[in-house]
Amino acid sequence: MKRYLIPLMLLAGSGLVASPSQAHVLGNKLYSTGVPLKKPYQLTGFVEMQNARGMPEVVFTDEAGNEQALSQYKGKLTLVNLWATWCAPCLREIPELDKLRQKYQGSRLNIVPISIDADIQDVRPFLDKHGFNGYSTWLDPHKSVEKILPTTVVPANYLFDAKGNLVGFIRGYIDWTDKDVAAFLDQLIGKYGQ
Repeated sequence: MKRYLIPLMLLAGSGLVASPSQAHVLGNKLYSTGVPLKKPYQLTGFVEMQNARGMPEVVFTDEAGNEQALSQYKGKLTLVNLWATWCAPCLREIPELDKLRQKYQGSRLNIVPISIDADIQDVRPFLDKHGFNGYSTWLDPHKSVEKILPTTVVPANYLFDAKGNLVGFIRGYIDWTDKDVAAFLDQLIGKYGQ
């Protein structure tokens, strides 16, 4: 247990509280991310990690039941949005992230929503009920994300560089439509999307 204590303390100080197994994963420092980018007001809670963290491969499923993994997005900056049907702020964030995903389609940024709902059969009816018929999401029926990332707060967004390493996160609702947020994402793409 001692070998996990220091990574746990460091992550707790950054606002990213992890279980002992997550601390082991998140303690895997790969490279220094350099000087943090200046954050806009809307993203004051964004933590750009001092060191990129290597992540093991975990498998999710899409709504058709096909296996999916974040490794398919290597070569681009990837924003993973953890959400759930029982999360009121997630309901506000979904249409904003969908607009953002459409804006950046074909660019060096991918936005990957992952539902952490225990009952995955609730997800599509929930999205349809709220008018998000074209919104696609991954599902996590085996709770794979819990092996690598804290899921105690949703919405939560995790940023992975072009090599698939965790470089930042923000927990809680974000107004993704703010013009300063898009400009900041463009800076992040420039720094981590290659």
